[in-house]
Amino acid sequence: MNELRIRAAGPEDLDAVPAFWKTAAEGTSISDDRAGVEALVARDPEALILAEDGGALVGTVIAGFDGWRCHLYRLAVHPDRRRKGIGGALLAAAEDRFVALGGRRADAMVLTRNALAQHAWQAAGYGPQEQWRRWVKPLG
Repeated sequence: MNELRIRAAGPEDLDAVPAFWKTAAEGTSISDDRAGVEALVARDPEALILAEDGGALVGTVIAGFDGWRCHLYRLAVHPDRRRKGIGGALLAAAEDRFVALGGRRADAMVLTRNALAQHAWQAAGYGPQEQWRRWVKPLG
């Protein structure tokens, strides 16, 4: 690894991030396109956190805070760059953001079938809350 740089996404990243998720993220979402990323960055410019190494995008996390809860989405590290501390650096940046905003607890969206992610989140100190179920309704 050259020098890992953690930064907020900007307008210059609107195309690169969805393309990166096709390689590095598990599963897809209705918002995983340029319009979705653009809306996120416009709404909360600090929420989408990127990791770069030598100018190349190697990881992402969305650290959304609605004033009540801290939500983590799209923690993704390029498959060739996993297990090198990138995910941990992204989570540390997200958690620092939450603390600075007054957040008190973070939760993460993790696919139940993604065993690799389950292990990574547990290693980072997160645990499942089996009593909760996510309810979803597509809009529009």
